[in-house]
Amino acid sequence: MVKVLFVCLGNICRSPTAEGVFRAVLEREGLAGRVEVSSAGTGNWHVGEPPDGRAVRAARRRGVDLSAIRARQAGAGDFGRFDYIVAMDGDNRAMLARLCPKGAEHRLHLCLDFAPGLEGGDVPDPFYGGGDGFEAVLDMIERAAEGLLADIRRKHL
Repeated sequence: MVKVLFVCLGNICRSPTAEGVFRAVLEREGLAGRVEVSSAGTGNWHVGEPPDGRAVRAARRRGVDLSAIRARQAGAGDFGRFDYIVAMDGDNRAMLARLCPKGAEHRLHLCLDFAPGLEGGDVPDPFYGGGDGFEAVLDMIERAAEGLLADIRRKHL
């Protein structure tokens, strides 16, 4: 079983969206039983809360259900549990790098490094913007999800 953790700041917008999108991609490809997917935030202020309603509605319009996801905080122990820890932006990647045990650095990735043409970029936080920001985030995450799946197939399946 390959295990993937998506991480953003509060775990209510970008990372639950990535979790839901990647889960839907895995189901479409018949791989849901071979890859475990979760999400977390580097911050703790939303622990236990559902995703932002705007993220839920935007995902639902694309056939992705985020309703069962609840925010949790990422921790150093995640590096022992997950094969891929995928940060939504450079700031969260830097925070995760500080938690990362020596020897586990290869598990930490930037989400858009899996999206051809967007490598090294950040998935912007749509929290303080309008609904179109959630659509743009979905576009980026959908591209990255396909690239991540290709990487997992190449290395693990």
